[in-house]
Amino acid sequence: MQTFSTITIIMTVFFIILLGVLGTLITLTIRALLKYIKSKDVREEKAKTRKSLGEAIKEHRTRCRMTQEFVAEALGVSRQAVSKWESGTSDPSTSNLVALAKLYDISAEELLREVER
Repeated sequence: MQTFSTITIIMTVFFIILLGVLGTLITLTIRALLKYIKSKDVREEKAKTRKSLGEAIKEHRTRCRMTQEFVAEALGVSRQAVSKWESGTSDPSTSNLVALAKLYDISAEELLREVER
């Protein structure tokens, strides 16, 4: 008889702990969802200002008043390659990305920092 009481007490304590954990998880989930819902304006604004790597490359090329042909010759690639990078059809290799940044007189880190995927 006493064993039955001990098991009942253990099971009751276990269920109380389980309910507490579940209640905490539900509370945290609701808080996270509310925070996400309230951040809608920020997310929409961020999406509008988001740039692709191609857009950043083109922006710096035009800022430096360079043509795609000039950039291609300076890097030793075709003009079509530069066009593909700017349109987002392909991405430059790491060495070409570093060369682009150097040509545009910025660091590769700065160029990549502008890009958010």
